[in-house]
Amino acid sequence: MLSTDLPGAAWNKSPHSANNCACVEVALLTDGNIAVRDSKNQDGPALVFTAVEWDAFINGVRDGVFDRERLAVTT
Repeated sequence: MLSTDLPGAAWNKSPHSANNCACVEVALLTDGNIAVRDSKNQDGPALVFTAVEWDAFINGVRDGVFDRERLAVTT
C-alpha cells in the first residue's frame, strides 16, 4: 500500500548511511504496520507493509534470498 498521510510517524535511518546517499527510512506505525520511504523525498509516498510482510522480507534478507547471485538471470 502507498501512503502519504502518516502523521506522527517516527522515521529512522541507519546510522551507517551517509548524508547524501540514496537511503530509505523506516517507521513503526501505531497500528503495527511498517512504513518505508525515500530519505531524499520525505514528502513523497511511503510503502506500508503489515508486520507479517515485513518479517517475511527481513527473513528473506537474512537467508540470502535477495543476494545478487540468486537474482542474476542466466541466459
